[in-house]
Amino acid sequence: MEEKKYNRIKAVLADKGLTSKWLYETLGVGKGTVSRWVRNSRQPDLPTLFKIATLLDVDVCDLLARDANDDPE
Repeated sequence: MEEKKYNRIKAVLADKGLTSKWLYETLGVGKGTVSRWVRNSRQPDLPTLFKIATLLDVDVCDLLARDANDDPE
């Protein structure tokens, strides 16, 4: 079964030259939480997604895959 991608957090972090460690330390959440987000096994809630967009200086739409079956990278 093909892995579904719902967010582009991993790709945007890479584009910005930032790491998952930077994100979990900046947000004050656990390492495992961010790891699940970047692997698309879990998704951040909407308020957190907006915080991430603000921290990364991108529009929140840039963090979302266009379609769950699209490969956003």
